[in-house]
Amino acid sequence: MDPTCSSESVYNLIPRDWKEPPQPPRYMSVFKTAVKEDMQKWKTAMKTMGPPKVELPSPKDFLKKHSKERTLPPKKKFEREVPKKPPVPLRTDHPVMGVQSEKNFISTNAAGVIMGVAKKPKPIYVDKRTGDKHDLETSGLVPKYINKKDYGVTPEYICKRNEEVKNAQEEYDNYIQENLRKAAMKRLSDEEREAVLQGLKKNWEEVHKEFQSLSVFIDSLPKKIRKQRLEEEMKQLEHDIGVIEKHKIIYIANK
Repeated sequence: MDPTCSSESVYNLIPRDWKEPPQPPRYMSVFKTAVKEDMQKWKTAMKTMGPPKVELPSPKDFLKKHSKERTLPPKKKFEREVPKKPPVPLRTDHPVMGVQSEKNFISTNAAGVIMGVAKKPKPIYVDKRTGDKHDLETSGLVPKYINKKDYGVTPEYICKRNEEVKNAQEEYDNYIQENLRKAAMKRLSDEEREAVLQGLKKNWEEVHKEFQSLSVFIDSLPKKIRKQRLEEEMKQLEHDIGVIEKHKIIYIANK
């Protein structure tokens, strides 16, 4: 099938001359100019015409004997800056010493070593299996802080903070007492608080016992309502018991 006749039409009954489609424009790199200039620059720098024009050496400048040897500076006379030391005395000379002593230094040193206190070894610690030793005093492992004058003494800022907390607590207690006095509220005694707490726990046990007696299958609406009511009662009793156990001091309003 002719590719030019892609669909049936009256105009396609007469074959047409196939024309070659025009070619797309040739790809031209945007760096062509820069590369061409760079190549031309280096090419121009290396371009020569024949051998380079270098000045020829003169025939008179030929290599001579000992011409490349280094010449030493002229010899100068030695002048001593420091005065010369006196010569070593001969074997036959007996120089006179200064103050002579009859003390026997060998015996004195031996007696000092024998009677002296043995030197204590310096404390060290080893931190590697290869036996590397380090000074223990500067390692921070020795509790030297206990020798300080203020060791074990409460800092001043902590004492000041404790005093401020104590004063704030007293002011708060006074404020609460004043408000309670104005509102005519009554504080529960320890016996009353314990009695209320035991009553709540007893009620919780009764509700829990009733909850345990429910049937395993909750297949009716009354059973679901009863189970939900018991769960709410147990949750409320647990909340009340937690509140009373958490707070040691409880106030109630007088009716």
